[in-house]
Amino acid sequence: MSVMFSKMSPHQGISALMCFLSVCIGLHAAVDFRNNYTPVSHYRNDTEMQALLKKLASDYPSLAKVYDIGRSLEGRKLTVIQISDNVKQREIGEPRFKYVANMHGNEAVGRELLLNLAQYLLENYGKDARVTSLVNRTDIHLLPSMNPDGFEAAPEGQCDGYTGRGNRNNRDLNRNFPDQFWPTNAPQRETKAVMDWITKARPNFVLSANLHGGALVVNYPYDDHKFKDISHGLYSACPDDDVFKSLSKVYSYAHPTMHRGNNCDGESYFADGITNGAKWYTVSGGMQDFNYLNSNTFEVTLEISCCKYPGGNELPRFWYENRLALLEYIEQTHIGVKGVVKTSLGNPVANGTVKVRGIDHVIRTSDQGEYWRLLTPGKYQITFSAPGYSSVTTSVIISDGPAQVINVTFNPFTKRGKLQKG
Repeated sequence: MSVMFSKMSPHQGISALMCFLSVCIGLHAAVDFRNNYTPVSHYRNDTEMQALLKKLASDYPSLAKVYDIGRSLEGRKLTVIQISDNVKQREIGEPRFKYVANMHGNEAVGRELLLNLAQYLLENYGKDARVTSLVNRTDIHLLPSMNPDGFEAAPEGQCDGYTGRGNRNNRDLNRNFPDQFWPTNAPQRETKAVMDWITKARPNFVLSANLHGGALVVNYPYDDHKFKDISHGLYSACPDDDVFKSLSKVYSYAHPTMHRGNNCDGESYFADGITNGAKWYTVSGGMQDFNYLNSNTFEVTLEISCCKYPGGNELPRFWYENRLALLEYIEQTHIGVKGVVKTSLGNPVANGTVKVRGIDHVIRTSDQGEYWRLLTPGKYQITFSAPGYSSVTTSVIISDGPAQVINVTFNPFTKRGKLQKG
């Protein structure tokens, strides 16, 4: 393999070299992310957060941009920072990832972690091979605060209280999404903004996590079940239970203590530091189930601090504990199988379906025919379908490492599909 740098700018040359080191020779498997970022020891209010996000986009215009998905009831912006190597344009075949924090306003650590993460990725791009590869291959979106009104009302140092948990209307936003089993309240303004973001993103996000506080565990779908009188202890498995358990372990084992399974109350024990949501306790109207049931997005909930709103002097410790886990979890966007579905005339096939035998969950192709299907290692039969065409099925063996590529071409004259693996 030859790599040419002669006609590249210095910035492009560094990026290409880092990409070569991490992707072509697999350096990311042996080399850790750099630990050269020092976080602040105080919380930033909404004005300071907005200023920081705007400054990052200004300082790194080719890598970062900010956009708003809506406003809170008190008029504060729900601002996302997007980070990618070609952030001003959509790259066909590049998967989208998101983190959401601070949906409970008094659970504040995640908010600062995402601000730190944005700075870390941007400052280390072109310097750290693994960071550079991650940014080059992934369209990363960070929403540091889903509930900025609640955050402004919450008191620092409050470990167990409820002041600021809800939004201005005192609604718990993680009980406010449409639920598959039980009716919930009409979505609040903040909830509706995130619902639209999830379902209307083109392409849909592939992987996601939302950050909470008050425990130390990774919680995965389903959060709810059909038995209203059972509030805890009943496992509610979704069709991709094995995938979610694997994703959850990636985070818990990259964290220095979470995988030990000892929860903050000194009594609960979570094997491997993970739990099915409903088995822990049921949540109707939760965001992670909404993602899975209404889009292509797989989402887990990260409980990252025993104290919901610890003092700012503890923030550096939380960054050092979660830095590697946050980064390695993003890397899971690239497991399983992926590809593009088109016609033989070159037109993308939108809203086609990707079905895995034995897993009752459908992934749909994007408006450009892209798909990403997260899977754990194993042998699978995958069927690709599109309206007006005969379905085509193939066997694939998934191993640890980058996603297998399977592109599909449907012939509009014969109505048949052809597979191309690579």
